[in-house]
Amino acid sequence: MLHKIEELERRYNELESLLSDPAILGNQGEFKKLNKEHSELSSLVTVYREYKRLLAEMDDNRGLLAESDLEIREMAEAELEVLAVRGKELEEEIKLLLLPKDPNDDRSVVLEIRAGTGGDEAALFAGDLFRMYNRFAEANRWKVEIISSSESAVGGFKEIIALVEGAGVYARLKYESGTHRVQRVPDTETQGRIHTSACTVAVLPEAEDIDIDINPADLKIDVYRSSGAGGQHVNTTDSAVRITHLPTGIVVACQEERSQIKNRAKAMKVLKSRMLDIMVSEQNAKMAADRKLQVGSGDRSERIRTYNFPQGRMTDHRIGLTLYRLDAIMAGDIAEIVNALRAHYQMEALKAQSEAA
Repeated sequence: MLHKIEELERRYNELESLLSDPAILGNQGEFKKLNKEHSELSSLVTVYREYKRLLAEMDDNRGLLAESDLEIREMAEAELEVLAVRGKELEEEIKLLLLPKDPNDDRSVVLEIRAGTGGDEAALFAGDLFRMYNRFAEANRWKVEIISSSESAVGGFKEIIALVEGAGVYARLKYESGTHRVQRVPDTETQGRIHTSACTVAVLPEAEDIDIDINPADLKIDVYRSSGAGGQHVNTTDSAVRITHLPTGIVVACQEERSQIKNRAKAMKVLKSRMLDIMVSEQNAKMAADRKLQVGSGDRSERIRTYNFPQGRMTDHRIGLTLYRLDAIMAGDIAEIVNALRAHYQMEALKAQSEAA
């Protein structure tokens, strides 16, 4: 492992020299590419250098154990114990940083929330989930832009699709994909009975043009008049767009914008992201067949989480995490959940890596 890190540190030093080279500075494409590689190695090299300093400090303290002065020896022993604990922490951190990085982690995402079983109550919960993610995005200074939505008669959404833009959004939200179950007493329930409803959440990495090459001949594009809220411009122009990808049968519609061109561009973003998700899922399935483990697959048929309102409880079934602060969670305070999921799946990946070695 150390040999591999030393090679990466040499590459990091080489990149620092290249990035100050006038020839590279004058080539924006090459500079951007090398700067990205430099940035990706930065965390690992920083931790590794701290680890090397710690090892040197431990050697110094071991040298002091031969001193005749008892007080110096005791101080050296105490310091060695502290350094050994920190050394283990740094070793684990290095192992995590050496894990193969998901190439989509730095991307923005297309967030899709759909009401499932439970009728009106499921639609209301879909609205609650969207507000939760929206507030979490605001706390992280991410931009949220609604692409399409279908409101229910009682409030909430039958379906809502939004683009969440920012650095590392997919890395933080990718484990939210799955079935979210809610248990609560609906406002319309006169006898106080608890109802169970569900919504599905899909988090798709936003596709870039280089990822997906779509043949225009494979697209069927329909335009129609928008419906719903929107003031005087609704139902006056054919601004809404529906795109069907004929080979896969994927259908995407957008009517949030007044401009047909903008709606078409947004719909294409969603279409490309869904197609990228299919490609990634197929690749993951092949990897899972090879090693019988699929880390972070986000299987959407799986019930991943329960929100129990009478008990004020949230339970994530994948990692056995239960928190009794549901009000704060629904207000967007989900960082603890997000971080726990990331840590769990990183540990799973480390375990799989060590078993394969």
